[in-house]
Amino acid sequence: MIDTAIRFFSAQPPALIWGLAGVLGVLTLAVGVSALLPRLHPQKDYANLRQRIGSWWIMIVLLATALLAGWPAVTALFAVISFIALREFLSLAHMRPEDRLIVLAAYLTIPISYGFVAADIYGFYLVFMPVYVFMFLPFAMACIGQTRNYLPAASTFHWGLMTCVYNLGFVAMLMRAPNSEALPAGAAGAVFLLLAATEANDVAQYVWGKLTGRHKIMPKVSPNKTWEGFLGGWATSAALIWFAGPLFTPLSGMGLAILALSLPVAGFAGDVTMSAVKRDLGVKDTSALIPGHGGLLDRADSLIFTAPLYFHLLAYYGLEHF
Repeated sequence: MIDTAIRFFSAQPPALIWGLAGVLGVLTLAVGVSALLPRLHPQKDYANLRQRIGSWWIMIVLLATALLAGWPAVTALFAVISFIALREFLSLAHMRPEDRLIVLAAYLTIPISYGFVAADIYGFYLVFMPVYVFMFLPFAMACIGQTRNYLPAASTFHWGLMTCVYNLGFVAMLMRAPNSEALPAGAAGAVFLLLAATEANDVAQYVWGKLTGRHKIMPKVSPNKTWEGFLGGWATSAALIWFAGPLFTPLSGMGLAILALSLPVAGFAGDVTMSAVKRDLGVKDTSALIPGHGGLLDRADSLIFTAPLYFHLLAYYGLEHF
């Protein structure tokens, strides 16, 4: 069994293994820090920090296992993530009672959309949600005959499907890049960099904001975010992408520079956009699913914006398959 494990890990791209090992090392360090802090500052409560770190361990193990297992596991995992995210969103949006059948139809788009990923039919995936579902669901709502709040309800359905299903699905679609592509660490390595850079941007913005934050950037939407946090996180994650990008993606030069400069901005945009949605709905978290973090949408809000941008930049500058 040990020999089988050794052969399995030996067959993986070295950059991917080292990247995952680095993430686990950072989490291990975080556990040590969370154990030390109560001794240094016994008057403070660090229970939430320990919850957050414990949840990070579970999330990282799930993602790492899926990446190492290949595209079927990543596709299945993100189909589940899309289902949970859409359920959180529709639960908060308070859909009309007469739209129960439309809600069911919305959930049915998940297996269809990820079915296109599994079948590696990029052309159908690309247009299914933004074109055909966009036309079908409002028509189905009209067939019910209820016009009360018709336009807001139709818009809510489409916005939820585009964010929770379509945009997140680009992570799984990227895993369908064949071995013939010039991906230094394979498709799994490219997905790893997307996830690592997105979450590193979130963490770096939080840390820089706590250490140096003085000037509010969007006080009416997200009062805790500052210009110092945004710029510090942007610089940190841009540097990570610039230096790690050649190890995980086929990008270099202009393509890599555009990715490094734009991905942190996209992550910030996803974060504040979901903050605006929650503020409009009068909630702090989308659910209590993930201890210390809130809901799945609270954790995936940045990825909703970074995943399609990352995918299309790689497709434009470095991938022939898409």
